Amino acid sequence: MPSHISYAQGSKVQSFQLFQQAKEWIPGGVTANIKHFSPHPIFMKCAKGSKLIDVDGQEYIDYLLCYGALITGHGHQAVTNAVKEQLDQTGTTVFGTPHELELTLAKKLVDLYPGIDMVRYTNSGLEATLLAIRLARAYTGKDKIGKFEGHYHGGFNHVLVSVNPELDDAGSKYEPIALPESSGIPEHELKQTLVLPFNDLQSTKNLLRKYASELAAVIIEPVQGGFIRAEQEFIEGLREITEELNIVLIFDEVKTGFRVHLGGAQSVYGVKPDLTALGKVLGGGYPIGALGGSKEMMMLCAPTDESDVFSFGQSSRKKTDVVFHSGTYNGHPVVLAAGLATISLLEENGVMEVLFAKTNHLRTALEKLYTTYQIPMHTCGMGSIFNLIFSKNPIRNYRDLWGTNHDLRMKIDMELLHQGIYIKPGNRYSMSISHTQQDIDKTVEAHEKAIKKVLSSGG
Repeated sequence: MPSHISYAQGSKVQSFQLFQQAKEWIPGGVTANIKHFSPHPIFMKCAKGSKLIDVDGQEYIDYLLCYGALITGHGHQAVTNAVKEQLDQTGTTVFGTPHELELTLAKKLVDLYPGIDMVRYTNSGLEATLLAIRLARAYTGKDKIGKFEGHYHGGFNHVLVSVNPELDDAGSKYEPIALPESSGIPEHELKQTLVLPFNDLQSTKNLLRKYASELAAVIIEPVQGGFIRAEQEFIEGLREITEELNIVLIFDEVKTGFRVHLGGAQSVYGVKPDLTALGKVLGGGYPIGALGGSKEMMMLCAPTDESDVFSFGQSSRKKTDVVFHSGTYNGHPVVLAAGLATISLLEENGVMEVLFAKTNHLRTALEKLYTTYQIPMHTCGMGSIFNLIFSKNPIRNYRDLWGTNHDLRMKIDMELLHQGIYIKPGNRYSMSISHTQQDIDKTVEAHEKAIKKVLSSGG
C-alpha cells in the first residue's frame, strides 16, 4: 500500500496503541501475516450479525467475515445454541475419542459433494491440503505436485510457491518458474513443485505430459482466490488429462465450499475431483478442515493394529503402507456441532438463493456506480464471493491482475474503512445471510463517498 495512505488523525488511537504493544510481544504485532496491513491493522472489540465494532468504537459492515468463514454472520443464534447445547449435553469441550457427530457430518459431506465418498477431519484447510498431497503421493508412488500460479493452498513449503510472484521473475506465461513465497523453503522442496498456467489448457496439458512420470497430483482452486473462475473447458480438460496420466486431481474448496454451492464448485462445474479439501464455512466460525475423496484413496489412511506407533504386532501390511494422519483435535465435537448447525441453516428453503441474489444485487449496484463516475471497474466472482477489479479487461488468471489499477483500489478501500465498510484492503468480498438490504444500500453510499473523496484528492 502506498505510504501516503493513512487513517484520519485520531480515528484509530486505541488500535494504534494496542498494535504498538503487540509488537513488543508478537512478531510484527499480528498472529498471522495476512492480518497485517498498513498503516496498522484495526483491533476489534465485538461483533454481531453483519457488523464489527473496533476498540475505538467505530461500527463497520463486515465483508471480510473472517476471510469468508462466517457465512451466517457473527454470532448467529442457531450456531451459538448448537455449541451451548453440545457443551451442556456432553459436559466437556472435547473427548479425544470417536463420537457420533463425526459420523453425522461425514454422511452430510458425502451426500453434498460428488467427489467425496469418505472423510477425514483436520483443524484447518492447510492441514487438509497437506493430507491430500501425502495421500496422492502414497497412491501414485510419485513425488512431484503441480499447482497453479496465483493459487494459495496454505502456508507449507510445497505449495507456498508462486502465489504472488513478481512478473519480472516469473518466467514465461506458458511455463511459469517456481518461486518461493517465503524464506526457509529448501531448494530441494521447491524443485518438487511444478507451477502451471491457470485457464491455459493447452500449456497445462503440455507441462503435465512432460512431467507425467513424476507428478503425483495437481491441486487447484477451482475459483482462484475465491473470485477468478476456472473456465468450464479448462476444468473439464484438466480432469480429462489428469485421469489419462494417472495424476490425482485435488480441488481446494476451502474458499468455495458452501459459498458457491452447497456442494462446492465441483457441483457447479459438474467435475468430480479425486480429493476435496474443505475448511472455513464448514466450521461455523471455529477452526476446522476436512479432506474427502474416493474410498480407494481415503482408505490408505485406515489404520491397522500393526500400523499403530505403539504396536509391536506382525502383519502383512507394514506400518509404512499406511498414510499416517492424526491430530488431537481432529473432529472436535464443539466445532462439528457449529458446522452442522451452519449447514442446516444453509439447507433451509431459499436461503442460498436469497444469499446469491443479494450478492448479485450488490455487485450490480457497485458496477453501475463506478460507471457513473467513469471509473473502469467490474466485479469478478461466483456465488456469495466476489472482488472489485479496477480495469476494463477481463481477468482470467494471476497475471491479468497486474494490469489493474491496484493503487486506486487501495485508496478506495482505505476510505471505505473511514466510511464504516470493513474489508481488508485489496481482499475479496464475502456475503452472509445476515447482510440486509439496508447494509447493501449503505455500502453503495459509502463507495460513492469514497469515490468523491479519492477523486477530490487527486486520486
